[in-house]
Amino acid sequence: MRRFVPFAAIATFLTVLQASMGATFAQTIPKSLQEGGTENALKARKNTWTVGVAGGLLEGTYMRFADELAKVLNDGDNLRVLPIVSYGAAANLEDLLYLRGVDVAVTQSDVFEFFRTERKTPNLENRVHYIIRLPVSEMHVLARADIRSIEDLRGKKVNLGPPGSATSLTGSIIFQRLGINIEQTALDNPVAMQKMKAGEIAALVRVVGKPVDFFAKMPPNSGFHFLSIPFTKKFADYYTLGEFTNGDYPGLVGKDERIDTIAVPAVLAAYNWQKGGDRYRRVERFVERLFENWSSFQQPPRHPKWRDVNLSATVPGWSRFAVAERMLTQIGGGEGAEAKELSRDFQAFLARSGDANAARSDAERDALFRQFLQWRERQSTRRN
Repeated sequence: MRRFVPFAAIATFLTVLQASMGATFAQTIPKSLQEGGTENALKARKNTWTVGVAGGLLEGTYMRFADELAKVLNDGDNLRVLPIVSYGAAANLEDLLYLRGVDVAVTQSDVFEFFRTERKTPNLENRVHYIIRLPVSEMHVLARADIRSIEDLRGKKVNLGPPGSATSLTGSIIFQRLGINIEQTALDNPVAMQKMKAGEIAALVRVVGKPVDFFAKMPPNSGFHFLSIPFTKKFADYYTLGEFTNGDYPGLVGKDERIDTIAVPAVLAAYNWQKGGDRYRRVERFVERLFENWSSFQQPPRHPKWRDVNLSATVPGWSRFAVAERMLTQIGGGEGAEAKELSRDFQAFLARSGDANAARSDAERDALFRQFLQWRERQSTRRN
């Protein structure tokens, strides 16, 4: 015969059990949300160490960089990095110059040159400095099956993305230098993709660091493919050679295939606030924490392109932000055993590749540094 325990007795038992377990089952609200104070005190605490970082389009690599800067560097009220979804690399430099709340931005070297030489932005070299040179962003040209070469786009509709995006500027420059006139559209990428499927546009272009999920998840039978862009001397000023392989985009590039393209160096830039001022001190703390926590960017699940960054790489025509220069000197001058080991291994790699003392351009050294990182990873795997 079953015995039924009254509900009240069960409730009493659970209450006693919870009390006996104490804090074991207790849920706590984060301390930062519990803290109060006067309105002025709250406002000051929220704003004192907040740094705004203009990233890019929500689905782009630059926005992921900005997001990961926040995830690694955020430290409560001591430092808050605020990632800002923006129109992209071209608009980011303008935002850094003129938009309230933006202290740092991801942009590109060709964007800086355009503002300096074409827009003739006053005193640009002193107003904007770079913190570090980021990995290159490759120009992806995805076309319909009936478009076999970049030349076939002449006179066709090609989407270069929304105004202010990296592609809207870099894509225009590349097609101008190639001498290929296109009918430019300025759609967002999902809409452009739908119009490609409908046959209304011939290709869409994105200037973004590989790999990009948008392309990596495309199946082999999508009916689209990447176009190769030949690298010539006309691109040697601000650009470098990039490539796509099957490892980057298995559904769009064959196993033994390599697609050449144009790549542009990206830059993490800062507004050069007056030294000692409130905004300067915020950016100073941001840069210090960036260098102090650099190893955190090198590990999964962070974007693999962080591992391609050469902290000492320079950007022609730009000045490095003074705090970044100081931190870089410290890393190379006694506090950075890891940096010393990296430098030593790089010299060994250069010696293996031929003449370690040969004069090379920045683009050549960056390409060698990427090869070196891959070689170093293989060596580490073998040792382990």
